[in-house]
Amino acid sequence: MKPITRLQSRTAVLTDENIDTDRIIPARFLTTTVREGLGKLCFNDWRYQSDGSDNPAFPLNQPQSQGCEILVAGRNFGCGSSREHAPWALLDYGIKAVLCSEIADIFRNNALKNGLLAIVIAEAQHRWLLDNPGVELTIDVQAQTITLPDGSHVAFTLEPFARHCLLNGVDQLGFLLQHTDAIGHFEKQEKAA
Repeated sequence: MKPITRLQSRTAVLTDENIDTDRIIPARFLTTTVREGLGKLCFNDWRYQSDGSDNPAFPLNQPQSQGCEILVAGRNFGCGSSREHAPWALLDYGIKAVLCSEIADIFRNNALKNGLLAIVIAEAQHRWLLDNPGVELTIDVQAQTITLPDGSHVAFTLEPFARHCLLNGVDQLGFLLQHTDAIGHFEKQEKAA
């Protein structure tokens, strides 16, 4: 994982509520443990028409959504099953942060563990972002703030360990491996006792 300290991007908006993990990445694509390539399958049944061409009605297919790394989604994003492929697909698609007033707990934990910022914001700010797609935001992970176009700040909180891992670019295993010497020392002391 790469460290995530600051993210600046325009927003893409999906106003639908209750977007579940099967809508993010359909179950029939969960046969791989490789993350690369899942971006082309992200929102597959919504994003493409039956002939495989882009669905022009899908919001992320619109020209103004191209290149956006921040997704503002409708309430209760990531509900449903606990598939880790959902944050993998979003990251491979190019989304680096999801902002919402309510994000399913399991999805949020999976996202943060994999380097996808899953940020819960207050309802008023969420509504404003849904109503104003394409605005430029700056997310500061260290300060835990989102800077709006008018210069005002929206505060958010991340669980401290998740924040540490994001800022340092390590996952849980990477964190443990950083402490191999201390773990070995502890084990030796335990054996001796």
